[in-house]
Amino acid sequence: MEHFSALPIFVTVVECGSFSAAGQKLGLSKSAISKRITLLEQHLGIQLLQRTTRSLSLTDAGARYFEYIRPAVQLTQEGLDAICELQQTPKGNLRISVPMVFGRLYIAPLIAEFLKRYPDIQLQMQMDDKTTDLIAGGFDLAIRIGELPDSSLIARKIAPCLSVICASPTYLAQHGLPMTPSELTQHNCLFYSYFQDGVEWSFHSPDGVQRVQPKGNYQVNNSDAIHQACLDGLGIANLPRFIVESDLQAGRLQTILTDFPLPEHGIYAVYPQRKYLPTKVTVLIEFLMEFLAKQLGAI
Repeated sequence: MEHFSALPIFVTVVECGSFSAAGQKLGLSKSAISKRITLLEQHLGIQLLQRTTRSLSLTDAGARYFEYIRPAVQLTQEGLDAICELQQTPKGNLRISVPMVFGRLYIAPLIAEFLKRYPDIQLQMQMDDKTTDLIAGGFDLAIRIGELPDSSLIARKIAPCLSVICASPTYLAQHGLPMTPSELTQHNCLFYSYFQDGVEWSFHSPDGVQRVQPKGNYQVNNSDAIHQACLDGLGIANLPRFIVESDLQAGRLQTILTDFPLPEHGIYAVYPQRKYLPTKVTVLIEFLMEFLAKQLGAI
């Protein structure tokens, strides 16, 4: 019967594309993963995976076996989810992915309170500004900001996300105040590498949506770095209010182009589509909505 326990491991290896990634998702070593797959192949009497030092691919037999096994493993997971949904006390491993700066400012300060409420949950939080593949990464939930692409993920809006165009008083004193979005092309603009709209900034105007491709000499994949460069007077930035609100209030930064507001986005909790949502995920979503809606709604 031992080979049955290797089936979820085989499916995870195929979905993740490597033994290392599968091991990280399952909490097993690379060698343990490899051993279980080898034992499965020996039991079946056929090779399922073609291994090289740089790649991993399914054999023809492995591809056919995967087609049959994957739905069975998914059905087993649905059964576990159904049982977990009936739990009175949320428990178990809870793996989440959050954006770096938002996680530092708003999620990390809430973790202690959440785990005090639910001490039987073991929380693993990954902070990364890249859009993470929830299924391949084994995540139960992620926080996403901005427009959500069409996908099989389920999304619940936690709070609105308002952004502003801003700069330091020092920069504006030296370079002048742009009065229309088109004038941004005459200024040094700071770019966030993972901005979903690329280098194009969109504004609402009396004539409809106005799109501008500003230019600048600094691009970085971290909002904290953009924020600091803006404070230092390097240029003009497009940043969420939840990052810059205190600086706007203190006068360290100044909003510009207020007659041309930016589109409103949302902050979402997203999770893989499931027939039954585990209680541990449900309580986290409700917890975040309880605290973040109040904090962010006031910004």
